[in-house]
Amino acid sequence: MQWLVWALATAGKFFEGLIVFMGGIALPLVSEQFQLTALDRGLVTAAPLVGILIGALGLGGLADRLGRRPVFIAEMLLLVVGLVAAALSPNGACFAASLGVVGLALGADYPAAHLVISESIPVAMRGRLVLGAFSCQALGAVLGTALAAQLLGLRPELGTWRLFYLLPVWPVLLVALGRLFLPESSPWLLSRGDLQGAERQLARLLNRSELSLEPAAPMPPPEPEAPWRQLFQPRLRRATTLSAVPWFLQDVSTYGIGLFTPLIMAAAFGLGSPDASEAALIHNDLLAARGTALINLAFLVGIGVAMGLADRWGRIPLQILGFAGCAAGLLLAAAGASPSHQQLPLIVAGFVLFQFMTNLGPNAQTYLLAGEVFPTPLRGFGAGLAAAAGKLGAVLAAFGFPLFLAHWGLHRLLPLLALCSLLGAAVTWYCRIETKGLDLNSLHPAPPTG
Repeated sequence: MQWLVWALATAGKFFEGLIVFMGGIALPLVSEQFQLTALDRGLVTAAPLVGILIGALGLGGLADRLGRRPVFIAEMLLLVVGLVAAALSPNGACFAASLGVVGLALGADYPAAHLVISESIPVAMRGRLVLGAFSCQALGAVLGTALAAQLLGLRPELGTWRLFYLLPVWPVLLVALGRLFLPESSPWLLSRGDLQGAERQLARLLNRSELSLEPAAPMPPPEPEAPWRQLFQPRLRRATTLSAVPWFLQDVSTYGIGLFTPLIMAAAFGLGSPDASEAALIHNDLLAARGTALINLAFLVGIGVAMGLADRWGRIPLQILGFAGCAAGLLLAAAGASPSHQQLPLIVAGFVLFQFMTNLGPNAQTYLLAGEVFPTPLRGFGAGLAAAAGKLGAVLAAFGFPLFLAHWGLHRLLPLLALCSLLGAAVTWYCRIETKGLDLNSLHPAPPTG
């Protein structure tokens, strides 16, 4: 049952990588079919990210009120609705709204999937398995761009983008069905004072006929403040800063580079042309998709190394090292993007280094830390707030990256993103809370009574 929990939790991250990064390939085709303006394209790109932001913050917090399992199931059903609506969209406005619904579902999965895993598996394996689930985002990104390239090669038509959103529907429904058979989180039930319910669900998880738990230590009485206010109280302010600010900074770079790698590749290789015919547009999009798929392979390598080192080296050293490596990769690509002496090998090498280091460090470790540094009653809301902060950075990147790229050029934009990475390393060091090998409750024990 523990392996089933883990396998079904990986699906949400896989679908996110698949859908969001296929969207980068779909955008030129959608723009041509619906005759989108530059503003429309920015709204379409940002729509799923805004949805993720709202879903992580709003729906993620429901996991602390209603339980992990109901949210875990409902989010997949909501994702089906959004995917079908996106595939059948008659115009750009409906398409953007549908992507917003897709984002809501994916955003809810950020805290829910992390909590389901981290509250169901042994401490010694927690880092590896949480990052193993998160690695499926990278797998989805790689397969998404490769699948988009394959579909465009087999069906070189503008309307092919609709298949990008129809194909995942049946797998998502199967995942929703599988999640119906999972037990509820016993730590969450204990935090609600339901000892017998926790015993029953833990017995299901461990496949034991009889099981008894010691009553949990008394939890502090509920505070009158709203959950978000509690996260900024002195006892949790450091954890909130560590989980939210580095995630924001890394998503500015990760989504700026990730979403627009096809655009950057097309520009770098001289494929883009505002007067291109429909056939040329599809051809250029296909070439950019293939190049992007190759660069995104560094996603998988980076997250694989992170899985092996997170429970050995710790979260904080890897996050700092990853941020520094991201800055190095971005500066390397900036050196190759000089208008006077453009060197395409340096651009590609810089992007590959960036993709490797971001998944070794901040892209993986921010997700891992956000689900570990908060107490159980606030863990869903805290992890959701951190994910929302990250997606705020992604939204800013989605709106701002094409504009800044057009006005400043790649050689000026990339050093600014490198500065964001260096700032992320500094904040991580200043607010460091190492969770390697710690029981989640040991970070925030109940206060002594009497």
